[in-house]
Amino acid sequence: MMKMVLAPNALKGCLTATEAADAMVRGVARADPAITTVRVPVADGGDGLAEVLVEALRGKSVSATVTGPRGDPVQAAFCHVPAHRLAAIEMAAASGLALLPSDALNPLLTTTYGTGELILAALDLGVAHLIVGIGGSATNDGGIGMAAALGARFLDCNNAPIDPVGGALATIEHIDLRSLDPRLAGVRIEVICDVDNPLLGEQGAARVYGPQKGATPADVEALEAGLAHLATLIEGELGRDVRELPGGGAAGGLGAGLKAFLNADLRRGVDLVLDLVGLDEALQGADLVLTAEGQIDFQTAFGKAPAGVAQRARALGVPCIAIAGSFAGNLNALHELGINAVFSLCPGPLSLAKAMESGGEYLAAATEQAVRAFMAGHR
Repeated sequence: MMKMVLAPNALKGCLTATEAADAMVRGVARADPAITTVRVPVADGGDGLAEVLVEALRGKSVSATVTGPRGDPVQAAFCHVPAHRLAAIEMAAASGLALLPSDALNPLLTTTYGTGELILAALDLGVAHLIVGIGGSATNDGGIGMAAALGARFLDCNNAPIDPVGGALATIEHIDLRSLDPRLAGVRIEVICDVDNPLLGEQGAARVYGPQKGATPADVEALEAGLAHLATLIEGELGRDVRELPGGGAAGGLGAGLKAFLNADLRRGVDLVLDLVGLDEALQGADLVLTAEGQIDFQTAFGKAPAGVAQRARALGVPCIAIAGSFAGNLNALHELGINAVFSLCPGPLSLAKAMESGGEYLAAATEQAVRAFMAGHR
């Protein structure tokens, strides 16, 4: 009897990782109801992290009202596992791109302040271990908003606090951490990134991701200069060099800020999550693993969930097939990582709205066809 492991990421704005796994189970059953399926929803630090860990660690979802990326209040949920004194938060829940309409995107004006408030909510629960997922941001503030919510002060030339947004980075003259919440000293903080971009440069936060967040070419240069200024202050006043830190450019420099201001450890998100959800154990004796993502492209190889799943599968000699809402570019790098083939979720040309409306059914149908193709080759 065949065994197949279903390890999808969330399809952003369409299906959670759990819903995607359920849809894939239906597709496998249509191909052959005798196949044993094992659901292992995954995440890489972006949207869906908290839900995946609530299920995997038998935690509970806790909700808090925090400051959204443009200052409006939002409801954000995070995972709390009392038995382990652990909390897992997603910066996207408080400071994410999906929280804003397209006409409100502007990384000069957005802040990670709400992410800091989520950390405060976790501290109020007495946690000793905090996992912070930093994918899906609407921000480019280098983490100053997050740190300000926790008591840090960023002062201008008149010794007055600046507004902790991306456009104010260049006006900071002094960093004051003396009022940082003292409870942070007793908490191990692990930051999980879905990319490994550095803070600055052609592959940095502003130049790679700024345009996705509404930045014009002039905005990108202003944000780059602001982050470079912040990095110089961090090195001079805090003694930490975050310019080339892998993942430091994630979430508009929040990775660098968490390291600089909270002394957090940055990890490739998918590695930590795949350990926590027990993917290696699930892959024992498997004939095939199927993963899924909303979009698969050149960025997928840089720490995204499908690539992480494929690498684990390849190490154990298990073939891997990915299903995507869309895919583009040269996929050779993904094939080399262990993704043997990529199937499209869409049955033909259709609008994004239609694809998202029927995403579960399309994913089930694509899974069925992928499994049938695998079985034909297997025979």
